[in-house]
Amino acid sequence: MVDTAITLTNLTKTYGSANAVDDVSFKVKKGELFGFLGPNGAGKTTTIKMLIGLLEPTSGKANIMGVNMWKHPLEAKKYISYVPDQPNLYPKLTGREYLEFVASVFQMDADTFKQNAEELLTLFSLNDRADELIESYSHGMKQKIAICGALVHEPDILFLDEPTVGLDPKSARDLKNILRAKCDEGMTAFMSTHILEIAEQMCDRIGIIAEGKIITLGTMDELRALEGESEGTLEDIFLQITGGEAEKALIHEITDDEQGDR
Repeated sequence: MVDTAITLTNLTKTYGSANAVDDVSFKVKKGELFGFLGPNGAGKTTTIKMLIGLLEPTSGKANIMGVNMWKHPLEAKKYISYVPDQPNLYPKLTGREYLEFVASVFQMDADTFKQNAEELLTLFSLNDRADELIESYSHGMKQKIAICGALVHEPDILFLDEPTVGLDPKSARDLKNILRAKCDEGMTAFMSTHILEIAEQMCDRIGIIAEGKIITLGTMDELRALEGESEGTLEDIFLQITGGEAEKALIHEITDDEQGDR
């Protein structure tokens, strides 16, 4: 039985002479809610796209449930779902038709699909709009139907890139609750976010990437222990852990983005 859901081994992506992701290695366990932090351009989205098979690494390996994504992509992709920060959906489908399409791709049992779809549409308050065309949806509604589509087939691993962008406070809270519940049931979530508060509240472990490199990784307790702190927010701890000017700028950028998203 595989205990590790995601394994990055010396994962590198180079553009010209610049490393967008630079020799990154770590593991994410099954059932873990993993938070991936960093400013724009740090390598978050590039890392996620290599893990889900959208961007080929320059070197290194990305394994999903023990399967090499770039040697056996069809097998690896059976385990995953992905929600980008800007959902690219089919505008001429209704929300319900989109979910039916996802279910057909993953060959879902009809009864299981119906139950899961109704639960998710109700949770995200989309029942009244499920039979309207997606092109009529607001950005927040598109984000919600994309999340429903990602969860409807009960993936082993869910990748989310800035999932709360465009969500109203209730939907953001509902998403946090369902992710926590799904991970407690055994699903793994790999979530990038700029918002430190979300990572601190939700995540089992947290990693920060800057200039393509992982600069810190651990649980909140482990991060506190690094600085001999018994308490302290995620922002406080990162400010203490990172001593250089570049790292301080990173934290200030994350904090500024957090304030701007509120």
